[in-house]
Amino acid sequence: MADFKPKQYKINMCEGPLLKQIILFTIPLSLSALLQFLFNAADLIVVGQFASHQALAAVGATASLTTLIINIFLGISIGTNVVVARYIGENNNKKISRATHTAIYVSLLGGVILSIIGLSFSKTFLQWMSTPEDVLDMATLYMRIYFAGMPIIMLFNFGSAILRAIGDTKRPFYFLIIAGIINVLLNMFFVIVCHWDAGGVATATVISQGISAFMILQVLTKSRESYRVNLKKLHINWYCLKEMMRIGIPAGFQSSCFSLANIMIQSGINSFGAEAVAGNTAAMYYETIGYIVAASIGQATISFVSQNYGGKQYNRIRQTIRYCTMISIASCLILETLLLISRYQGIGLFNDNPTVIQWGVRRLVIILPFYFVCATMEITVGSLRGLGHSILPTIIMIFGVCIFRIFWMQTIFKHFATLESICWSFPVSWIIVVIFNGVLLLNILKKFPHDAVSSKKTINA
Repeated sequence: MADFKPKQYKINMCEGPLLKQIILFTIPLSLSALLQFLFNAADLIVVGQFASHQALAAVGATASLTTLIINIFLGISIGTNVVVARYIGENNNKKISRATHTAIYVSLLGGVILSIIGLSFSKTFLQWMSTPEDVLDMATLYMRIYFAGMPIIMLFNFGSAILRAIGDTKRPFYFLIIAGIINVLLNMFFVIVCHWDAGGVATATVISQGISAFMILQVLTKSRESYRVNLKKLHINWYCLKEMMRIGIPAGFQSSCFSLANIMIQSGINSFGAEAVAGNTAAMYYETIGYIVAASIGQATISFVSQNYGGKQYNRIRQTIRYCTMISIASCLILETLLLISRYQGIGLFNDNPTVIQWGVRRLVIILPFYFVCATMEITVGSLRGLGHSILPTIIMIFGVCIFRIFWMQTIFKHFATLESICWSFPVSWIIVVIFNGVLLLNILKKFPHDAVSSKKTINA
């Protein structure tokens, strides 16, 4: 596979019109995230329409647990993005090469470790979560197949992080289009023709992710740029790994704590029965559409802040944060309004059982109106990580979201055991985090100089 004239995919984030660059970076990234969402949504839609609501619940019951297990390594992929982008800002080709080889090595090693964990303990973990007995076996099968493909899933995520660091979000998007089409076709074949239910959609997901991972690897190995990967020279550079882990481990630990809190929430939802699990699963995936743009702009914030921090362009850092915040909030407000208007039809795409739809709608009307707050949270956290600050915002997130939600489930939910009481824990926790991380970010930015060169470039933006 050719390298697709790589310079046309790169963005020099330290120079040029900043707003235009952010938009050009974010659009393919958002579309890529949408396609990844459609991977999972296609699983749910096909299994919900052509199998049973138990099969739909089986796929949904694994979401929080799967995220908990893999988040440490996905956090290191965030660290990869930050470190490679910073080295690009410094124009240090040797460090770029060392970091990319380290990242790919860690992705494959981490994938093998995760496969062993998932294959060995899936059923035990699901039982701990009080997964309903009528969906337990299907959920276990789904998890085991999914984790069998974890090395290629990790490879795609780390490879994409490297390309994001150079400003390339287009090629991952193109590859996901191909993989997404294959995923949908395989879903229908395995579920409708072969009657594999949850196991079929897991198999389709792994195969399609493998295709996209192969194409990412081809780009990295065929490149003539400093981020080129030579598979024979894969190794760990301990300094680069230390830097990746300094950013990534707190981020991954934070996400794992999120998942731990969400597992408690999922356990509360599980207590309402399979139809409630199915409805909330559908609602969770449907509302994710509103989150995709916010998360993508959060990723853009990390890359742009990291490169400009490496290049000492402090005013561009400030301007990046302002632009990303405005774009993110405006996009979320528009999307959440559209999603609320079409909530019944949206849930109905996943399953047409009226009870399932009603459970999903009850969740949406509480959580969706506050997604703009979640968007602001993503920008503040992404900015802090791009600046190399990961531990303190992680502590804030752990207390403001994870511990708070666990406390909520042990107190509020104990007294008001309804779906609504669970759902209100989400927006309240987002507000807490935005306040504390926002104050931290403002204090850090105040310490940066307003140099003339940076100011001139920012004005030109």
